Amino acid sequence: MTVHWCGAGLSAIPGLRRLIKNEYDVVVWNRTVDKANAAVGDITNNIRVFDKTSLQDCLEENDIVVSMLPADWHVPLASLAILKKAHFVSSSYIAPEMRMLDSEFKKINRVCINEVGLDPGIDHLMAHKLVSDYRQSKEYNIKNELSFLSYCGGIPKFENAFKYKFSWSPLGVLKALKSPSKSIRDFKEFNVDRPWKAISSYQAPLEKAETFEVYPNRDSLPFIEDYKFEPTWQVKNFVRGTLRLNGWSSAWQDIFNEIEGLSGKTGDDRLKEISDQLWNDNAYEKNEPDRVVLCVSLKAEIENSVKWHKSFVMDAWGDGGESAMSRLVSQPVSLAVEAVIQKKLEAGVQAAPSNIDIVDNWLSIIDELAQYLNIIRHN
Repeated sequence: MTVHWCGAGLSAIPGLRRLIKNEYDVVVWNRTVDKANAAVGDITNNIRVFDKTSLQDCLEENDIVVSMLPADWHVPLASLAILKKAHFVSSSYIAPEMRMLDSEFKKINRVCINEVGLDPGIDHLMAHKLVSDYRQSKEYNIKNELSFLSYCGGIPKFENAFKYKFSWSPLGVLKALKSPSKSIRDFKEFNVDRPWKAISSYQAPLEKAETFEVYPNRDSLPFIEDYKFEPTWQVKNFVRGTLRLNGWSSAWQDIFNEIEGLSGKTGDDRLKEISDQLWNDNAYEKNEPDRVVLCVSLKAEIENSVKWHKSFVMDAWGDGGESAMSRLVSQPVSLAVEAVIQKKLEAGVQAAPSNIDIVDNWLSIIDELAQYLNIIRHN
């Protein structure tokens, strides 16, 4: 069984290196061989120029295709995996087009696992663990009112005036800011057409309490079912969102104002110009440490009296050699690859596992691998 790891960008390297060092049969595919050589050439020479046709010619039954390429490559490579009766792994959200491949993967009894990065990924594991713990607690009661929150953000360890720095092209961040979001607030669906219209203050329960700006991201509502909430549970608040440094909204206000009215090709061109300027002005310097903060919490209460409350808190930063973001995105991907090899996952299209034995194992390994302070705290 060969692992065909496609994409050797910044977010891919630690997990890729882990698989190679653990002596799995790995072929590295990258558009630029020199970049892949710089990243992993000290531990492997099995590096090839990425090309879909070349990959198809090499792919054999039961192999694993890992896509760490831009999102528009995921479905084509998953379709290729089906054609060759191979498995597929990606850290990205499951797009509707990917979901439609479920029956095809089940038909050939192969795994297509996605959402196994940081967010989505580690946050899913924490959510599944919290829901499991709550179900098993003596405080479990269907009359409880539940509040779930999950906030994650990649932020500079050393603040700059812009309150943010970029590890790669800012274009994805800018496009996300133009997307609407859905969440639950005070038992009602809370919809906003732009994330910055729903920014609030959040005090993260870190070792030293720290306040951030947060906002709901994408559509949180499908995750109520994904996280195994019962239909009878009373959901007071439910949000999956993004975390930013205090002052971020003020520093970005001019950008919000400009991108609000952008549309069509002219708008896309202007968004690209803004992205290029932001990359020029606010990219991480070489070996500059980044920081990742992730907080996932589940609280049960009746009439504002808290009956049960647990949180996972993670505060990570890079060490100059590897960024926190790259570790936390790629290490879970490597665990998903191992789970496929070890036949621990069912066939079909799926997100990060909810099986608590696997969840506990993955969280424990991530704790050991990520090499940062205050990795996971379970209140």
